[in-house]
Amino acid sequence: MQRIAAAPARSGPAPLLLPGSRKDHLLVAGMVEPGSRVLDVGCGDGTLLALLRDHRGVDGRGIELSREGVSQSLARGLAVIQGDADTDLADYPDDVFDYVILSQTIQATRQPRLVLEHMLRIGRRAIVSFPNFGHWRVRWELAGRGRMPITDNLPQSWYDTPNIHFCTMRDFVGLCRELGATIEQAHALDAGGHPVRFSLPWWVWNLFGQQGVFLLRRKSG
Repeated sequence: MQRIAAAPARSGPAPLLLPGSRKDHLLVAGMVEPGSRVLDVGCGDGTLLALLRDHRGVDGRGIELSREGVSQSLARGLAVIQGDADTDLADYPDDVFDYVILSQTIQATRQPRLVLEHMLRIGRRAIVSFPNFGHWRVRWELAGRGRMPITDNLPQSWYDTPNIHFCTMRDFVGLCRELGATIEQAHALDAGGHPVRFSLPWWVWNLFGQQGVFLLRRKSG
């Protein structure tokens, strides 16, 4: 049975410890080498990008669909433009960034596979995080109550949610295999945003992880 290791496949920067910051943002930031060129896709209000700028010294850029998010990011002094991940990533040249980040957004894209392909083309590495639809509570809401789930990581009702392509951690690993992407780090996060610190089979992480966070590298050649 395939197992997933909690320890990173390569050595990297030490995790950040900043009280008050989101745990998943700190985990993502800890995957990024200081001074890197970074594109944050779907950057929202710029919280993660500002964290990377202030504590990793990155040369950061952002794309955000909402005008409100762009305005909030610009107010933080960030280089963010309004754009759509589904269409605008195609305009970027190959290898222009060291990391391309998609935090809690892939499930809201219209073409997740194409978006991930572009991320791995324009960046040397990609970091993707998303709510895990395979979590036991989600399964219980569907199987036990027959209703679309509302959880901490999926807070909107079915008629309000921007999420159109729910996926599980197992689904995402399958997509990575299809694209030939190497998973350098993978983490399942609990309800508090803390990584599960054990080496476990995929199905266990898929059952108990509320979020998945992956560091990917595209296939060589």
